Amino acid sequence: MAGIWGRRKREQEELAAQDADLARRAEQALVSADERIRTTSDELAFAEAELGESLTADLRKALAAVRTHLREAFQLHQLNHDEIPDTAEELRTRNARILQLCDWAQDLLDEKTSVLAASVAKVRRAPEVIAQVRADAAALSARIPQTKESVSRLSARYAESAMHQITASAAEAEQLIAFATHSADISERRRAAKQNEEANLALETATEATRRASALLDAVEDFEIEALRAESTLAEVVADSRGDLIAARNAPPAPAVAEAVTALQAALSALTPSGTPNDPFAELSQLRTANSALDDAIAKARHRAEHPLPSIPQVQHAIDDADRQLGVARGLISGHRGWIGADARTRLAEAERLRVDLSDLLPAEDTREEALVQARRVAHLASEALQLAQRDIDSSRPDDQGWGGGGGYGGGGWGGRPRGGGGGGDIASGILGGLVIGSLLDGIFD
Repeated sequence: MAGIWGRRKREQEELAAQDADLARRAEQALVSADERIRTTSDELAFAEAELGESLTADLRKALAAVRTHLREAFQLHQLNHDEIPDTAEELRTRNARILQLCDWAQDLLDEKTSVLAASVAKVRRAPEVIAQVRADAAALSARIPQTKESVSRLSARYAESAMHQITASAAEAEQLIAFATHSADISERRRAAKQNEEANLALETATEATRRASALLDAVEDFEIEALRAESTLAEVVADSRGDLIAARNAPPAPAVAEAVTALQAALSALTPSGTPNDPFAELSQLRTANSALDDAIAKARHRAEHPLPSIPQVQHAIDDADRQLGVARGLISGHRGWIGADARTRLAEAERLRVDLSDLLPAEDTREEALVQARRVAHLASEALQLAQRDIDSSRPDDQGWGGGGGYGGGGWGGRPRGGGGGGDIASGILGGLVIGSLLDGIFD
């Protein structure tokens, strides 16, 4: 007993020490969170002076939420020290809640102040950013004459349908450069007038304008490279297409092949003559489409020549055989519902499910082969269902001993006949024999 009481006393002492540590950490967290609110309020005031109210709205809302929840923490701490005695469990729960609220407040303020710090740093770098915007604008302006010359040179080589994406690039870039310079001037004037929010907006607009102007001028250079690449690829596709037209002469005759040959010849004939402005992107797209269509038609024709399409009567005969076997299996299972297990019922249900779509697959050439395969699958499942059903019936019937012990009604069961000479086995043999004959006839048609 002394050992039990000693162990219990040690556990109580350990729990009391943990509670004391929890209370100490809760008090420290509460003081730290309260000080954090004060310092963050000062940071918010300075940030509003530099950024304006719109960019500091998130921090202001976060600070209001923290103040609200911290009031709950102070109230809990007050309950811990009022004149009403509390249990250890109540003190433990309140201190844990105080820690939770203070940790949440610190995390939220850390998140919002870090975001705001980036904006403040950007604002403080505003003079550097404005100088960079003006330097970028000057560099971009120096590229305008070269870009105009490139557009003029490319216009003599390529059609208007290809050039429309870069024809106005130089003029648009000039407008954006002028707009960027003007926005930088506005940003300086607004900042001097202590209108920091509008100054920041103008500065961001100037930065975005220089970025878009640079992208427009780069697009002209990229267009020339891509156009040369498209011309090179177009020449390769033309050579490949002519080779495909020659190969199509040896392909199995098929209407789809003839139509694809005609379409590819038309695409080749529509190519712009050499020395005339053309659109290499559109011509390459059209020729590729026609070339791929011919390749697909030839491949399909060769496959059909190697794998002849089954005739409609052949598929219809397979469907009739499947219906015949399905009807026999359905009749046997319906007549012996109490004796049939899950396997036979599953095979029958799957066969009936596959049979539903067979009629829709038959007429079209693309699905006729699939119809034949599915019809044979239905017949196979029906045959399996019949065999499993007969097995279930045989296993469910009592043996001969239970029906008279070898004597009974004639010494051999009901009527004196041996079971092997009649009954379910003979029925199944006759049914299976008919199904085998049906399968042989199906093979003759195949």
